[in-house]
Amino acid sequence: MTNNRKCGHGWLKLCLVLLPIFCHAGESVKPTPAHFRLSYESLTLPHQENMGLAGGTLLFNINDWLSIGPGTYGAITGHRGGFITLGMAAGVRRPLAEHLDIDGGVFVGAGGGDGGYTLVGGGLMVRTHLGAFITTKEWGNFGIGASNISFPNGKITSTQPYFAYEYPFEILKLNGWVSPLLSSRQDLPPAESEFDIIYKTYFVSPNVTNLSGSSQFKTIDLMGAEWYHYINDHYFLKVESEGAMGGHSNGYMQILIGGGYRQAITDSSFIKIAGQLGVAGGGGVATGGGLLLDASIGLQQYLTHSLYVALNGGYTDAPTGKFNASSASLQLGYGFDTPKVTTDCVSFSDLGGYKPQHLRVRTTNQTYFKGTSNWRHHHTNENVNLLGLQLDYFIDKNYYLSGQGIGAYQGNAGAYMTGLIGPGVYFSLGQSPFFFNAEGLIGAAGGGGLDVGGGFTWQTNAGIGYNLSNAFSLLGYYGYIQAPQGHLRANVLGISLNYNFTLFSKKHRN
Repeated sequence: MTNNRKCGHGWLKLCLVLLPIFCHAGESVKPTPAHFRLSYESLTLPHQENMGLAGGTLLFNINDWLSIGPGTYGAITGHRGGFITLGMAAGVRRPLAEHLDIDGGVFVGAGGGDGGYTLVGGGLMVRTHLGAFITTKEWGNFGIGASNISFPNGKITSTQPYFAYEYPFEILKLNGWVSPLLSSRQDLPPAESEFDIIYKTYFVSPNVTNLSGSSQFKTIDLMGAEWYHYINDHYFLKVESEGAMGGHSNGYMQILIGGGYRQAITDSSFIKIAGQLGVAGGGGVATGGGLLLDASIGLQQYLTHSLYVALNGGYTDAPTGKFNASSASLQLGYGFDTPKVTTDCVSFSDLGGYKPQHLRVRTTNQTYFKGTSNWRHHHTNENVNLLGLQLDYFIDKNYYLSGQGIGAYQGNAGAYMTGLIGPGVYFSLGQSPFFFNAEGLIGAAGGGGLDVGGGFTWQTNAGIGYNLSNAFSLLGYYGYIQAPQGHLRANVLGISLNYNFTLFSKKHRN
């Protein structure tokens, strides 16, 4: 982590080639354009079965025509609730006329759902698309086109029209882990955000049955994460994702988006009301086509300028399935501000009060090697290959918190997914480009015939990495994963390509 400010330095020259974001060398930063995209398409599965698939991608511009970022797709109509994939997307875009752009792209991910390996094979999903967007400044962008979705080692191949909505925005981001000198002047207004770890319990309504027709187990315990972005002091947008880790529903997963209202009680206490919808299913939970509706109300209490706890109660319903439940949840979170982008070029002198925040995104490939003979319900002698994303938030230069989402793509384990969180350590090895990396993670896993019991899972990883530049690195690592309530025991071999970057943030309750 360096304090270099001059564009003449070698690492910054590389950054300028890869992602040109500087307006005036060493003195300012150009906001990076980005967009959040929602899409819908209806797939034709074998035997003329239809499945409505909703998608969400977060794309960051590399240059004027290329963008890249994470994405997810999940079923919301049909009969395969819990059909969810995670992966990476890339897009190419060029203007055709004023307010009209042509757009194409590809998504590569892993996962699956109801139907397992007999339908999706290993779980690898490839989606390509070509279409157009009508762009507006006030309402975002509206798109239409054609897509092709295939599971190369499964039975799904489908071409269909799609519809999309896009919300464009900009962020202040520097390539690599850098610490430019900032003034004490505070000219940029803050945009408030919150991130928390959530533990939620569903109390299933009486007479609810699972997919087999038996009574649904009375509780489902979930663990996951939430992110809030505040439009103003009262209204917010939110994203949340959880997976089952107890309650006989291993493999259940949900990804929800929505918004809500916050009302202050004291300077540090708030009432929050929220509503969201999204994709959900797996673990035998009868969510029908996969659409899930959720509403909640809760109390949030700040303990420090940034650290908070929250208690929530709510109600959840799958309108096309049999599942519904009341809920109680506990959140432990962190609040922070990022600068609002108001100009095409932001001077470092306008970032007084903010601090550089170092983060890392890893795109990873893992292989599970069996650690016990009964670790899987089928294909017990076959390894499982997985793809996923890992986001690391550095507390300081040596310690970070990690959140990870990984799904199977090969090994006849389609639909297996895991979501893990936990701390990690990072240490440079002397003055060399090599570094040591280790982490301990807990979370939820399920699906694909791996014997995870109730879903609770832990994993440890340790390895050696090599810095290709200040922004990019490679990491090879060895790990071990275990589901204490089941028989899953596996040695893990992984490799990841990592992108280091810097945002600007501050405590939002100074």
